[in-house]
Amino acid sequence: MDTQELLKKVRRIEIKTKGLSSHLFTGGYQSAFKGKGMSFSDVRQYQPGDDVRAIDWNVTARTGDPFVKVFEEERENTVMLVVDVSGSAVFGSHAQFKAEYLTELCAVLAFSAIANHDKVGVMLFSDQIELYIPPKKGRQHILRIIREVLTIQPVGKKTDLEKALRYIHTGVKKRCVCFVLSDFLAEGYEEALRVLARQHDCIGIHCWDPLERDLPDVGLLRVMDAESEEQIWVDTTSYALRKQYWHSFEAHTAATKQLFRRAGADFMSIGTHEPYTTALLQFFSNRSKKVAHG
Repeated sequence: MDTQELLKKVRRIEIKTKGLSSHLFTGGYQSAFKGKGMSFSDVRQYQPGDDVRAIDWNVTARTGDPFVKVFEEERENTVMLVVDVSGSAVFGSHAQFKAEYLTELCAVLAFSAIANHDKVGVMLFSDQIELYIPPKKGRQHILRIIREVLTIQPVGKKTDLEKALRYIHTGVKKRCVCFVLSDFLAEGYEEALRVLARQHDCIGIHCWDPLERDLPDVGLLRVMDAESEEQIWVDTTSYALRKQYWHSFEAHTAATKQLFRRAGADFMSIGTHEPYTTALLQFFSNRSKKVAHG
């Protein structure tokens, strides 16, 4: 798309998602993602009544006097959007491609984050790291994220989720809220997810197109794998084939949800034919209840 068309599209997404993010923010984002807790601030001399577990033994040994660590509450979060831009992410049969749907999801999450004074970063990946933008605040930064997700021309076609998760674990040192947006058509990433979820608050957002679940009865159909580009003919008049197709999708979704649960991460699944605000509001509401109950 040319520059003018891109600017118009970015502006349309901003107008739509900024309004929705205000709704989401009042509907649960702030309470779902509290600050990161307590972080080290300074040291001071030990006073009677101080918790001995707070003693900084290095400083105490160096000075000869007991010192304790002082902690302060961190209210600011860092939000990382880890977005799958592999070949399967551009597929679409409904009103919009998954890539456009993912862009809107990223935008509404990003605007919700900056409304809460959080920093937002993004990483786009396929079978390699396509782009990494460090976390920052501000409207212009969010607009850049939207432009990059909209216009990325990935070098890779396949999906290496393990590489993406390990990149975040290595590159983002401070605890963050990490949204992983993908169709999760990948293998061998469970250990990387488990390691990442120990350090960060991880949420998987499974984004899928209705045609990936429901095969239409349209006779002989030539289908192509978006990542391998392999093409085969299938007879969609076969009820058994359509049923198997549906069961394969449901089994993959259930297995992915269980994988995230085992890793200690959250998971939600959204079809591109569904309004993502409804699913996000429900998710934030459930998170808020978990946070409130400790």
